[in-house]
Amino acid sequence: MRNLLIGRNVKLDSLDDADMTVMSPWFNEVEFLRFYDMVPAIPKSQKDLKKLFEYYESSEDKQIFAIRQLGSGKVIGIAGFDDILWTNGVATTFIGIGDKDSKRKGLGKEAMSLLLDFGFNELNFHRIQLNVISYNDAAIRLYERVGFKKEGVYREFIYRDGNRYDLYLYGMLKKEYAKEG
Repeated sequence: MRNLLIGRNVKLDSLDDADMTVMSPWFNEVEFLRFYDMVPAIPKSQKDLKKLFEYYESSEDKQIFAIRQLGSGKVIGIAGFDDILWTNGVATTFIGIGDKDSKRKGLGKEAMSLLLDFGFNELNFHRIQLNVISYNDAAIRLYERVGFKKEGVYREFIYRDGNRYDLYLYGMLKKEYAKEG
């Protein structure tokens, strides 16, 4: 049997209370928040963060993972699925690398590949989709490299610093993932 959720350099794992201390600065950093989410960059306390992750863990239509470096076990990011429609086999995915020293090293791509494998081959999703803000060039390159196809645009959807930005919609079908993998 293959190692589910474990790659060469990272693994997808459950979150624990100790992770909140490491992750809290990410959710108080405007740059991380502006690339990670569409909502306003409102800092979150450790208490707020813990409530958010508890909500994910107790939800039937969400799944969240810590992205950990193999060996050290250091949490470097988070990834998961939102808005899972079980009867349709559809989920929206998300990923964020918060550890600055872990960026631009291929770890996000590896984590996304593990997440796609889990979603398509373990959870039996038919379709995995995502949203990305048009200025997030690094994320767009990552998504296209792992096989996501741009499917649409919400024009001028995001408002930041007096400017409007498009929100891109990307999707991947299980049969497309099988061809990539």
